[in-house]
Amino acid sequence: MEVELVLAFCAAAFLLALMPGPDNIYVLSLSISNGSKQGIGLTTGLVSGVVVHTLLAATGLSIVLYSSDLVFSLVKYAGAIYLFYLAYGASQEQTNTLRALETENIGIGKLFRQGVMMNVLNPKVSLFFIALLPQFISSPGWNPMVQMSILGMIFMLTAFLTFSSIALVAGRLSQLVENDKFWIITKWVKVGVLVILALTLALSSK
Repeated sequence: MEVELVLAFCAAAFLLALMPGPDNIYVLSLSISNGSKQGIGLTTGLVSGVVVHTLLAATGLSIVLYSSDLVFSLVKYAGAIYLFYLAYGASQEQTNTLRALETENIGIGKLFRQGVMMNVLNPKVSLFFIALLPQFISSPGWNPMVQMSILGMIFMLTAFLTFSSIALVAGRLSQLVENDKFWIITKWVKVGVLVILALTLALSSK
């Protein structure tokens, strides 16, 4: 692999992770309401889902997802339904529960699984990797599958560091706010983010 291409990919991955989007906006809202620990737990799950999309792109299986309207729609609507389910769960949270989440262990494993599901059930991520990874493959280098796998790991690390930084900064904001109105607002912001993500995914096209 050419060093110049790897460095260019690192820069692109950092800018893409930093750019406001569904994933980092949800990490931001979750970290404000629940604390940075929960934000990092969700982040770990989100970036772990990249493994699936990298393998699909590297092995060419994602071409099936792209070429089959039925498969694309099934995965897309499954992801949208899951996001609506998360939004419903968030809407049922009580204000006092939200305030207690900073010191209560709510299960990092559950947040990890939630992040993985959110990422894996978004077929547009697979299509994104189909378009992105080949641009940074060096022809006279290693096997393209190996190169794509390495680039996928680089993307995971970059996204994890970027999202975790967002979670750490946002998590500190929760310690500065003590009034119930703030927690009510953050609760419905989180619900709104999930609903918007679900609608965007459900209404999206290739």
